[in-house]
Amino acid sequence: MSFNTFGHLFRVTTWGESHGPALGATVDGCPPGVPITEEALQVWLDKRKPGQNKFTTQRREPDAVEILSGVFEGQSTGSPIQLMIRNADQRSKDYGDIAEKFRPGHADITYWQKYGIRDYRGGGRSSARETAARVAAGGIARAALGALVPDLRITGYMTQMGPHGIDRARFDWEQIDQNPFWTPDAAAAEDWAAYLDGLRKAGSSVGAVIEVTARGVPVGLGAPIYAKLDTDLAAAMMSINAVKAVEIGEGMAAASLTGEANADEIFMGADGPEYSSNHAGGILGGISTGQDVVVRFAVKPTSSILTTRQTITKSGAPAEIITKGRHDPCVGIRAVPVAEAMMACVLLDHLLLHRGQVGDGPRGAIG
Repeated sequence: MSFNTFGHLFRVTTWGESHGPALGATVDGCPPGVPITEEALQVWLDKRKPGQNKFTTQRREPDAVEILSGVFEGQSTGSPIQLMIRNADQRSKDYGDIAEKFRPGHADITYWQKYGIRDYRGGGRSSARETAARVAAGGIARAALGALVPDLRITGYMTQMGPHGIDRARFDWEQIDQNPFWTPDAAAAEDWAAYLDGLRKAGSSVGAVIEVTARGVPVGLGAPIYAKLDTDLAAAMMSINAVKAVEIGEGMAAASLTGEANADEIFMGADGPEYSSNHAGGILGGISTGQDVVVRFAVKPTSSILTTRQTITKSGAPAEIITKGRHDPCVGIRAVPVAEAMMACVLLDHLLLHRGQVGDGPRGAIG
């Protein structure tokens, strides 16, 4: 199975399966001298780890990250950083019934058709458990960005659960860490709690929309035509399990706007160019403008539900299936820290590419 690596200069390779002894990431290209500790990385993993409340899977995993190489005396050395997270609470017996059946909505059938072998215990590599390794790698990227661009801030949050969206008039950055849904709308969080609890008790699931915003992004990241910042961001977010659509800035809604409404007018401010709006999501021609970079994606409902579904066996015989095990009623909740990690990895990668090509800062002076 190939293609387990992403990135250009900052490269991340993830490895391991949902029910194997461990999973992890090999991170290559981190600049030397970046302060990195297991404790600092653990902060991000704790945001993603399962079993923290009744709205996520009850699999109990400490998700304790171990640094095996590439860090000496609390600093990166410039050599590959090996990260490992041991699995501690696998219940492979929950998946015995699906060894011969394909779960609807899962990658079971395509993995089997492509490779002729699949790890049915939780989905193996197709499991969202793989994203723990990405979050650990994202912690490395955040540390490097903190050293190179101290004012850059990456924040993910949920803007919609099923048909229920937030009220942007109530958007409050401080609320994001105050509720189990990572939403900036406190009133929406209360409504979603009752809604999701009902779905959870019924053994069902629901989709969500996640938005991640990077504030303080330098001007000039990304390059035409095949190294656009938004190209790599879209690919990074789409690679997250269960993601079915990605938008940058205004996204699909831009199709309903006129040219006058969509264009972000430019004015000269005291510290350089300023924009009247941010329909472009902080990226023009694949290059960052210095505005907030805004990415949004839709996550489908968790396919593992307790409702009987029709499927087939490996021999092609018709069958019924109920997916047992411990699953998220809304996988979008734990997708938030994964989105932040992918944003961090892509931004660091493009920052290093930018510095390698043109040095520090934009080349064309204005004013």
